[in-house]
Amino acid sequence: MGHAHGHHHHGHGSHHADGHGHDHGHHHHAPKDFGRAFAIGIALNTAFVIAEVAAGLWSGSLALLADAGHNLSDVLSLVVAWGATVLARAAPTSRRTYGLSKATILASLTNAVLLLVAVGVIVSEAVHRFMEPAPIATGPVMAVAAIGVVINTATALLFLRGQEDLNIRGAFLHMAADAAVSLAVVIGALIIAFTGLLWIDPALSLLIAAVIVAGTWGLLRDSVDLALDAAPRGMDVEAVRAWLASQPGVTEVHDLHVWAMSTTETALTVHLVRPENLDGDAFLHETCEGLAHRFGIGHATLQVETGQSQSCRLALVHAV
Repeated sequence: MGHAHGHHHHGHGSHHADGHGHDHGHHHHAPKDFGRAFAIGIALNTAFVIAEVAAGLWSGSLALLADAGHNLSDVLSLVVAWGATVLARAAPTSRRTYGLSKATILASLTNAVLLLVAVGVIVSEAVHRFMEPAPIATGPVMAVAAIGVVINTATALLFLRGQEDLNIRGAFLHMAADAAVSLAVVIGALIIAFTGLLWIDPALSLLIAAVIVAGTWGLLRDSVDLALDAAPRGMDVEAVRAWLASQPGVTEVHDLHVWAMSTTETALTVHLVRPENLDGDAFLHETCEGLAHRFGIGHATLQVETGQSQSCRLALVHAV
């Protein structure tokens, strides 16, 4: 959900002979600059993937090689998420009138799908290991996985303060899941070293997969919702409708739409019937300010109808 604090508001009222008024409230809420966090995360994880591949080949550990592939998907997801935050700052054009801010939603959706693909790889490998247990060089595996715990935890912490942005939350979940995976690999290798029970490795892999799915499902659901122009999670559209209906002089609210322009910015369009619209400009300005501060809706477009002309053709649409 977008927040309006600390941004500029511009109200433009236009009144025509047909009694309609329009107001466009622009609360530009670009994603926070996580460029440095992305750069550090990508550099650290690329170096770690190279180290894991080398160690995996040297120790004969298929688990390390599989985790290297998983971490490579993380590097790609960080690149996607970073690219989206950059695109979100692009200025609107005559063709893309909202700019490219929705790229952040597509990135969070891509991130969720990549996580689930990684889970598929982990589960497949775990099933294979159950059927054909393989000896593991536990020392090198523990050492490399321990480095992975440190790197992935450090990278996740870089994105800890951006949880209100779904795109940044996707990057955080990705790296936090990786830290958990690496920690489980360390523990598993340690237990195997002491007990020789090779089934512990695939059993832990399945447990990790379940944890990742549980953490990713909410991200996937929210990303799909936003991609389909649903109201952001936590936005009470009926409360918005009731608040608009309670504004001075408003007798009817219809054609109300609330959707996410990006993972940080919310937009609204609505028709308001207001027979006595003598203070039109002030009403538009105050209503848009109220929407911004009460509900975090920073880009509101209001159409005011006096009800004197023919009934609005959108007033009878039952779906909204």
